[in-house]
Amino acid sequence: MTILIRSTFLALMSILLAIPVMAAEINVAVAANFTAPMKQIAAEFEKDTGYKTELAFGSSGKFFAQIKNGAPFQLFLSADDETPSQLVKDGLAVAGSRFTYAIGTLVLWSAQPGFVDPKGEVLRKGHFNKIAIANPKLAPYGTAAVEVLTRLGRLKALQPKFVQGENISQTYQFVGTGNAELGFVALSQVMKNGRVTSGSAWIVPGTMHSPIRQDAVLLSTGRDNAAAKALMAYLKTEKAKKIIRSYGYRI
Repeated sequence: MTILIRSTFLALMSILLAIPVMAAEINVAVAANFTAPMKQIAAEFEKDTGYKTELAFGSSGKFFAQIKNGAPFQLFLSADDETPSQLVKDGLAVAGSRFTYAIGTLVLWSAQPGFVDPKGEVLRKGHFNKIAIANPKLAPYGTAAVEVLTRLGRLKALQPKFVQGENISQTYQFVGTGNAELGFVALSQVMKNGRVTSGSAWIVPGTMHSPIRQDAVLLSTGRDNAAAKALMAYLKTEKAKKIIRSYGYRI
């Protein structure tokens, strides 16, 4: 009888050991402008920790609404600092977890080489039919674009030429496909390893608009999620910061 029990126990242990251990997972809502660097960071994070990440990209305004309606995210990387702050006030994010993971840079970009000059004088000349901007009600980069045009005294004149993207990814697509000759996008969308990879661009001085402080926050649903806490910590490492800087962000 003892031999039979022992054999059964060993057989059960063999089966259990053969079942792969599922790594903890985290669902992350990420501002569209941070798509490229976050994909790279997530890949390194998974290699270094074994945790798995599910990334969703979109406008911060839409994510705010989805989180309020119970979307199953544990971590939110916003394109601004106000939205995460509001989530904490609403009791939907963990107090004290919010921090600035990047400061964004706005760029006026065209897919056409030589179309945008390094000082942005093309905005004053107005020799184009369409200019793309992200919806300023939903996307901080759109708000910054409006601030720049207002400061230059060109907002009213150029508004009839606006092609408005729901988020910064759609805005980039408008320019990339030629539906707009130029547009205000995030520098991270056109830069890699410290240089603009295609087309022509004017990197807008940060003094021309309010700082685009991008904050991350641990959502209440991730309070007890080990992977969520690990990723929050990982974003503060020098390895992650190096990747972030390579896409034109400041930290």
